[in-house]
Amino acid sequence: MPYTNADLLESLREKIPTFRCIVGCHDCCGPVTASSEEVARLPVKSDEEHERALTDLTCPYLGSSGCEVYAERPLICRLFGTSPRLPCPNGMRPVYMVDDTTEQAVHRFLGSTRQVLL
Repeated sequence: MPYTNADLLESLREKIPTFRCIVGCHDCCGPVTASSEEVARLPVKSDEEHERALTDLTCPYLGSSGCEVYAERPLICRLFGTSPRLPCPNGMRPVYMVDDTTEQAVHRFLGSTRQVLL
């Protein structure tokens, strides 16, 4: 049983299935919010970088070669394509979709933590 938000975050990350995206696709890399715990794990971006990403409706961590923080990407990014409620627009998906209990736990976590716009 997780005792801290950091423990819960790690537990949830481990339960979300992964899959291989289409190389060069960034269709799900739009502006998202993430918990302050998740943001604390990411490199700091300037206000200008954040504003440019928001203007372009992308993520400030989306670089020319894709996600610059893929290993530390927020839970909401991990859910894209793994749930029927957040499908990949290109039909990519893991062999087994995320289970409802895990998805609900992710949304409870996100709803109970301070969210920061990336």
